[in-house]
Amino acid sequence: MSAAAVDRTLAALADPHRRRVVDLLAERPRAAGELARELGLSAPAMSRHLKTLRAGGLVEESHPEFDARVRIYALRAEPMVHLLRWLEESERLWSAQLAAFKAHVEGHGEKDA
Repeated sequence: MSAAAVDRTLAALADPHRRRVVDLLAERPRAAGELARELGLSAPAMSRHLKTLRAGGLVEESHPEFDARVRIYALRAEPMVHLLRWLEESERLWSAQLAAFKAHVEGHGEKDA
C-alpha cells in the first residue's frame, strides 16, 4: 500500500463518527439512513462521512435490486489489512530503534562505573 493510500485511510479514520461507522459496518452492511439514525446525524452529514470513507477505500456501496435509491454500505477489509501491515512495520522499526538506544545507554552506564 502506498504512503498516500495509508494517509487517506488514516484521514478517513480520524473522525470519531467515521470510526463508529466502521464499527457498525464491521457487524454487518447497513443502509445510509440506518447509519445516520445510529449516529444521530443528519442525512447530509452522514453522506459527507460516507463519501470520505469511500474515498479512503474503507467502504463500498451497493443498491438493492428492489430500490435503486437505497444505498447499502459495507466495510472493505483491504485498507485495514494494509494499515495493519504498515503499523507492524512501524512497530518493528521502533522496537529496533529502542533496543539500540537501550544498548547504547546501558553501554555508557558500564563505562561510567
